[in-house]
Amino acid sequence: MVSINTLAGWTMAAAAATASMMAGDSYVSPNPPPPIPAEDIMGKPKPLDLPADVAERLAGLAPEKLAFLKSGEAGRYVDKDALFERARTLPANELAAYIDAIYALYEQAEYKAGRDKLTIPLDTSSPWFNAWKLRRPGSLDPKREAGPMQLGRYIGGYGGGFSTFAGAPVALTPEDLVAGKVDVAIVGAPLDMGSGWRNAIDGPRALRMTGGAGGNDMYSMINPNAELKIVDYGDIAIDQNSTERSVDHVREVVREIAKTGAIPIVIGGDHSLEYPNVAAAADVHGKGKIGVVHFDSHYDVGRNGVHWITHGSPVYRVLHEGHVDPRDYIQVGLRARGPDLETFGWMRNKGMRYHTMVEVEKYGWDKVMAEALKEARQNTRKLWISFDVDVLDPAFMPGTGTPVPGGLTMREAQPIMRRLCAENDIAGIDIVEVAPYLDTSYKTALNSNYLLNACLSGIAMRRKGLAPGYFSPVSVKDARGNS
Repeated sequence: MVSINTLAGWTMAAAAATASMMAGDSYVSPNPPPPIPAEDIMGKPKPLDLPADVAERLAGLAPEKLAFLKSGEAGRYVDKDALFERARTLPANELAAYIDAIYALYEQAEYKAGRDKLTIPLDTSSPWFNAWKLRRPGSLDPKREAGPMQLGRYIGGYGGGFSTFAGAPVALTPEDLVAGKVDVAIVGAPLDMGSGWRNAIDGPRALRMTGGAGGNDMYSMINPNAELKIVDYGDIAIDQNSTERSVDHVREVVREIAKTGAIPIVIGGDHSLEYPNVAAAADVHGKGKIGVVHFDSHYDVGRNGVHWITHGSPVYRVLHEGHVDPRDYIQVGLRARGPDLETFGWMRNKGMRYHTMVEVEKYGWDKVMAEALKEARQNTRKLWISFDVDVLDPAFMPGTGTPVPGGLTMREAQPIMRRLCAENDIAGIDIVEVAPYLDTSYKTALNSNYLLNACLSGIAMRRKGLAPGYFSPVSVKDARGNS
């Protein structure tokens, strides 16, 4: 029993510690990104050659404005042909005003020290500065032996307890994972700030409340809940006002799971999570020793944005910081409006490998799947699978923030997830961008859980040493029509 004095003393100490933890008024990440190298800056304007007649009309401009036009920067705001036409036709005073307006846009759009804030100011004097992620001391809980805890009330049937991922018992600490010799720890990460579309915050809740993740897999006739020690590791604390603060803590918790030897499976939450997830795996297994298979309709290699991390930029952050060699980064299912030609060129020059839905249409899914599986095993011992549910067609995943028609079917997605997990040493998995309130049915959460079950079944198949592409003879008729 903890005394009131003990509790009060601990609270005062924690408040004092958090109040004095940081100086200044801005948050500084413990994992700051390095500067972007010049070759990674896409869409850089090319110098503009002014035709002789245009140059003559612009000769009276201030030197800095003429240099601005010649640099090509004006191309961000006006097409060069339109600029030339106005330079040739506008009266001198109107032309000067026109150039002034373009230059004013440029000056306002670019960052200027002293005028613009470089960081987001936080009240570091608040005694609750770190309270959102502060762990409750074990001395405040009833004493118990370390290990997973069953939360069900009844021996059989449904309900009667607390909903968990795959119906698994709960673990709260690394000590629970070690004592329980846990194979897989499924953890929620309800991050909702990295996306312009809301409701990924409810992804973990929806998957816990909807069935399909636990139980027998008919393809292999394996019940992963029986073959593996699986736990629900709760949700990771998220500061829904700061993606930057949140991803730092996600990295801490995913690393905490991986260090025990358990495989972390992170249920999101938006796709910003891929960055801290893969970084955490690299923290444990070594930089450059992790491969990634990334399922997505979008390429998520955003650069040059205002924010260092959003759901459109985790891939770049992972590669930029060296957690994964670009040659070991494989994308499957791309079909959105990007990448453009320049970005595709950048990806190829980096050595990244990708399989678009155009490739699937040309060669067929079986060939593309075989190639992706081969690439996944080529260079690295450990593999992280990052699965954005919008890689599936909206017919199967309507509850996601950025759906794109023409995607994978569940019939295609389940076998490849099962095989990836059965044939590779899995460092971890994330399933992200489930936004259940955008789905009038429960199919998004249901299908996501079935994909999770395919992953768990594959991991169990590997543990049992089953051959690649194994199907249970109980489930498949032979050539003579016998089961």
